[in-house]
Amino acid sequence: MADEYRANDPSSGGKDTDEKMSGTRDLSQLESHAIGEIQLLEDAGTKRNIKSRHAQMIAIGGTIGTGLFVGAGQALAIGGPAFTFMAYCLTSLLVYGIISAIIEVATFLPLAGCSMAYYANRFVSPSIGFALGWLYFYSFGILVAYEITAAGIVISFWPNSVHIAVWITIMMVVIIALNFAPVGIYAETEFWFAGLKVIMIIGLLFLAFILALGGGPTHDRLGFRYWNDPGATKEYLVDGPGGRFTAFLYVWVFSGFSFYFGPELIVFTAGEMRNPRKNLPTAGRRFFARLVFFYILGALAIGVICNSNADGLTSGTGNANASPWVIAIRNARIEALPSIVNAGVLISAWSAGNAYLYMSSRALYSLAIAGNAPRVFTRCNRYGLPVYSVLAASCFAPLAYLNVASTAGTVFNWFISLTNTAGYTSWIICTIVFLRFRRACTAQGISVPYQSKAQPYGAWVCLVLFTFLLLMNGFTQFFPGQFTASGFLTTYLGIPLFLMLWLGHKLVAGKKDPWLLQPLDVDLTTGLREVEHDAATWTRVEEMKHDKLQRSTWAKKIAVIWG
Repeated sequence: MADEYRANDPSSGGKDTDEKMSGTRDLSQLESHAIGEIQLLEDAGTKRNIKSRHAQMIAIGGTIGTGLFVGAGQALAIGGPAFTFMAYCLTSLLVYGIISAIIEVATFLPLAGCSMAYYANRFVSPSIGFALGWLYFYSFGILVAYEITAAGIVISFWPNSVHIAVWITIMMVVIIALNFAPVGIYAETEFWFAGLKVIMIIGLLFLAFILALGGGPTHDRLGFRYWNDPGATKEYLVDGPGGRFTAFLYVWVFSGFSFYFGPELIVFTAGEMRNPRKNLPTAGRRFFARLVFFYILGALAIGVICNSNADGLTSGTGNANASPWVIAIRNARIEALPSIVNAGVLISAWSAGNAYLYMSSRALYSLAIAGNAPRVFTRCNRYGLPVYSVLAASCFAPLAYLNVASTAGTVFNWFISLTNTAGYTSWIICTIVFLRFRRACTAQGISVPYQSKAQPYGAWVCLVLFTFLLLMNGFTQFFPGQFTASGFLTTYLGIPLFLMLWLGHKLVAGKKDPWLLQPLDVDLTTGLREVEHDAATWTRVEEMKHDKLQRSTWAKKIAVIWG
């Protein structure tokens, strides 16, 4: 029996200085687990129970949410079909720049408790890592409450007399229960949630193709009719070319909300993923392919089958009544499909809440691993669940009850305003982390196991454009007659909060730390030996499984019989 080991993050504290410097672990601290004939030694922390199929489906499941089914209608109403299509194409390309960058970083060091905040702590500066980690924790936690509320509103599509607080309670209990289960159960649940969403969007794309060709019950051949009347583009706030530019910019900024935190979700799963050095690049490549298929084709489809002047697009109902897909389906007089679409929207909200609670808890776990949160949040139970981190993240979920009363709903909207710029802020820091990581690798002469051909140029483009989009998040507030104090704070409140976290940590706890770690001072070795052993061990496990499968096939047996 071959003895190999894999250890989790060695920088988690409580270890001797010599161990930290050498990047090794005391094997007596590790637990023994067998896979076939190979023995692995694991830390008592999180366990690697997220399989390759889980990781790939979770990656795309995190990007297909209510934004694609419902939210895209607002972009269509303001910008028209051409601007909506262009905006989603541009954002998809930029998100590919992010995913290809962070996959390179995560594949190099897929440690337990890893996150982009953890990498920022190691490769950029402790203060940046502190600020990003707490931004993740509170943003994901608040979004859990938001998605639970959205799910309750979606249920109102079907007439019922049950109070929304009851639906909120049911959704909240199920989501929290799933996150307190072993990570393998969470991953399996998200796999099926994401699978249902994928099946639904594929079906809707086929439906759009059929309706465009006149295959619906009314046999009305739509083609690209709505691109001609009312037109491919629209004006917003002002007339003429300036109004068209304003409409495009609004839709471009708005489109980012549909993609928020999809790339980061893959990194959060890396610490609990089987054979991450193989599966992370695979998940990243397929992530982009699915972005193209679902988001770009989806944006094109809704512009083909739905009139951008349809009243329902801006109804603000929050359920399928505001979905461009449902509006097109009703115009085609297909009776049963609206309820099916609404069921898909409900699954999307439920799935998103499940994923956000997972990311919030792992963000806190990652903060504790890096020393930026109390050590109690690193504690895991026997099946590898950071139970105290999950418990703390679950405390955000009851915020959903604020929406039961209209006055309290105003308070809830202020919480949501804290997350409005979180996605763009995260992506900006992700590019900085990657660029500093690349520079450190070059300076120290270290090669990485995976490199994207799009980098580092893609990261520089993303850094510039996402900074621009972040600053433009509330640009409409600066037009005559549009400014309101509440609107301005709602769109920009997250920026000063992030700066307060960063500068507060720098001035209080990080006075001796440099603003940016120098390339030669970046720690690229701690934990690397364990990661490389881990990769070699998983490769041997997969080879053994492959050989066993080959030996057991009927084809192999027949080949042996025939000599």
